Amino acid sequence: MADDRQRSESGFSHSSFSQGANSVLGSPLRLLAGTLLYVVALFAVSTMGYVRAGWPLGDAAYMVLLTIFSVGYGEVRPIDGTFLRLWTTMTIVLGCTGMIVLTGALVQVFTLFQFRRLLGLDRMHTEIERLTGHTIICGYGRIGVQLAKALAEAGHPFLVLERSPAKAEEARGHGFLTLVGEATHEDTLKEAGIARARVLATVLPDDAANVFITLSARSLNPAVQIIARGEAPTTESKLFHAGADKVVLPTHIGAERITEMILYPATGAAMDEGSPMGEVKRKLHDFGLDLEVVTCPPKGALTGASVGEAERRGNGAFFIVQIDRAHGQQIAHPGEDVRIEAGDRILLVVRGSRLSAGAVFHAPARPIKHGRALVR
Repeated sequence: MADDRQRSESGFSHSSFSQGANSVLGSPLRLLAGTLLYVVALFAVSTMGYVRAGWPLGDAAYMVLLTIFSVGYGEVRPIDGTFLRLWTTMTIVLGCTGMIVLTGALVQVFTLFQFRRLLGLDRMHTEIERLTGHTIICGYGRIGVQLAKALAEAGHPFLVLERSPAKAEEARGHGFLTLVGEATHEDTLKEAGIARARVLATVLPDDAANVFITLSARSLNPAVQIIARGEAPTTESKLFHAGADKVVLPTHIGAERITEMILYPATGAAMDEGSPMGEVKRKLHDFGLDLEVVTCPPKGALTGASVGEAERRGNGAFFIVQIDRAHGQQIAHPGEDVRIEAGDRILLVVRGSRLSAGAVFHAPARPIKHGRALVR
């Protein structure tokens, strides 16, 4: 609650500051736009006045330009007659006043733009310097966006490091502390606080860049935990040699997850996020174990086998903790002599590869040798 309140207060102060800066900056911008319209209108009207007095359009425009900017090169044509003198006097007074206001508006706009830019950079650097034990996310692509959102929900301090100004602005729009720079440069990593960071996650879609960032980060902070993304399977060993602690292969994970859905179709229904079994599954995962549900097919390799035989066939990859019969009977902690029947929903605690454990149940039944004949 305290962290949420602190983040909301921080977001409110940042929003108030931005609104205040925009309102202050909006006044000079409106003044500049209005003055420009005024000067253009005055130039057109004054030029038409000289044209009406019989001057060519080029001479009239040139005369007005010299008068408004107070250059003083002299009159293009003689100013004789009451109308021309009054018209020239009006052009001098109104034109010079407009140029003075226009110059002042330009100075205000340039000054406030620079002030807001410097103030924003100073505030960002101050926030970065305060970070310690934070995570540096290199790259704000598809994975970077999801990672940043998850860390923000968890209240974990982090910094997004992105070389694209457009993507960096998108990250700032989501309220994330963002630094624009090339993560492959050591100076940029130093500016991001690599020496104080606990974790660096380089999730760029470029394997070469991830390897280089890993090398640079490891040399700058030997204690930082580095989690690197790899696209090609051959990059995994290179990232480990470069100093990565963990390597994530999104393509491999996606394929593995789809395979698990094929092998364990009943797991999702039995262990949704709100169920007690789902909570048990999450806790077991912390110990390197998984909880899966598999339905025994009619002609599977383990159909008709005992629980003890099935666990021996799995070579220690799983052990059976519960059997739900198709007719409704539930057998918790079944003994080794309990037989597995077709249609049974079997609750497994899996250690090691979940794919190999599921494959054992879905494999076709092997023929049994009876004398010289094979019986299926």
